[in-house]
Amino acid sequence: MGVVKKNSFLDRLEGCTERYLSYRKRSRRIKREKQRAKNPILDWLEAFIWAVGVVLLINQYLFQAYEIPSGSMIDTLLIGDRIFVNKIVFGPELLPGMAKLPSPIKPKRNDIIIFENPSYLSRGPAFDIAQRIIYMLTISLVDIDRDESGEPKAHFLIKRGVGWGGDQFVLHRGDFRIRFAGETRWTEEGEFNRRRQFNHRITRLVAPASYPALEAGGKVMAYRELRLNPPESLLEAAAFAYEIGYLDDRARDKAGLEVIRGAYPQDTRYRVRLSRHTQGWYVPEGRILPLGDNRDNSRDGRSFGPIRETKVLGKGSIIYWPIGRMGLIR
Repeated sequence: MGVVKKNSFLDRLEGCTERYLSYRKRSRRIKREKQRAKNPILDWLEAFIWAVGVVLLINQYLFQAYEIPSGSMIDTLLIGDRIFVNKIVFGPELLPGMAKLPSPIKPKRNDIIIFENPSYLSRGPAFDIAQRIIYMLTISLVDIDRDESGEPKAHFLIKRGVGWGGDQFVLHRGDFRIRFAGETRWTEEGEFNRRRQFNHRITRLVAPASYPALEAGGKVMAYRELRLNPPESLLEAAAFAYEIGYLDDRARDKAGLEVIRGAYPQDTRYRVRLSRHTQGWYVPEGRILPLGDNRDNSRDGRSFGPIRETKVLGKGSIIYWPIGRMGLIR
């Protein structure tokens, strides 16, 4: 009896194997016949749609390509650099412009971060999604979101995360001083970077020796706003300001407000405006103060304030073009 059972089992196993092999052979033959009968255009379209899906998934959830449009991050990033941004590290968005997935990794001080421009005016979610899909599919070559002059709009900004929750910043002649959370002393940004061995360069377009002329120019403008004749010494000093240009508007405005505040000490408007220069920026918890490395040519957190940490979309990772600048972003 045992021998008969064993043979029956082997017979059933052999039958199942033959049926499976016949089914696989038949399936492969049918697949080859369908492939030969398929319209070449439909075949190409199917391959294209598949490639599009793969590119979208990679760009949305892993790495996305961006082109640097301005000089706000010189010398770290140059105009025309094409970079890959790591989007998974801080949690990618479920859909373009939609809620983000959580991540245990948070941005750190000195990271190169990308985020949506707080001043960007959207044309609606449908356009935003279409624009970002086209931008991703063409690896940053085609951007349909352009202004009246045909230039790409600044939908996203890439800056260095400098200020963290509890920090206070004040600007003096273009240089930052930081009072870190829990500390009472002010630290020069350059000193802090050297101490932490941050090797990036902070680019300045205005030389320290130019600030007396810039400040004199601001005071002259204030005197004229008050319909008063500025002192001759100020006019002489301000003459150099016109030669170098007003690259640092904040230094000029601060100097002018000091004059107007002295003329109208009772006017709270000027006191409030001047306090923005003297008291600087405070970074609330859960926010980041982003700044451009090219400090005199960057629209950053000094203009729109600290951004929410949850609004950070990714971290600058690699420069992939031009080839001569290929490498990690630091």
